[in-house]
Amino acid sequence: MADKIEFVRNYSDQSTDNGFQFEFTCNRCGNGYKTPFKAWTLGSVSQVADGASSMLGGLFSRAADVTQRAKSAAWEKARDKAMAAAVAEMKPDFVQCPRCSAWVCRAQCWNDKRGLCKGCAPDLGVEMSAAQADRSVDEVWAHAQMSAEDKKLTAGDWRETIVASCPSCGAPQEVNAKFCPGCGADLKAGSFCAQCGAKLQPGAKFCQECGTHTA
Repeated sequence: MADKIEFVRNYSDQSTDNGFQFEFTCNRCGNGYKTPFKAWTLGSVSQVADGASSMLGGLFSRAADVTQRAKSAAWEKARDKAMAAAVAEMKPDFVQCPRCSAWVCRAQCWNDKRGLCKGCAPDLGVEMSAAQADRSVDEVWAHAQMSAEDKKLTAGDWRETIVASCPSCGAPQEVNAKFCPGCGADLKAGSFCAQCGAKLQPGAKFCQECGTHTA
């Protein structure tokens, strides 16, 4: 039985009549390697024979046909040998993932710790860094869309009570304002509890610390 010629899925044949060359590509990142061009010596001889047959014809033309058939057989045999050598040469630089069967390069797309390609088993450190970067971008966009009043509140004490309506006139407050746009009442002013001295929130009827009635 003739020897089997092993081949891989991630190769392309760049061979010509003058020689052999093969290109191997990573199925994940698209990078790869190309074997050096290996000249086929009979290629130049056959070109001379082809040129002579086109000029002389007749007997030389029939002889050239025989030469062409011999050339084709010799070329195929030489190509098979070159291909087997190329696969053996490039195989150490690639590995086939046992999960997805993709051929990936060892340099960038293979996870040695997991024994899988990085498409099936990504590097956790890389994924965590990417997740943090995505979160930072989301926060930047969220902050950019905040109103000026919201940014001031975020930069200051976010626990500060925002008055929803004016305690004097009852007008709704659309922003965190210092004064009521309806009556001009000071929304930030606060009195103090006569019993415990705690600062009272605007409009409060009872002290939030001791419960004393403030009215």
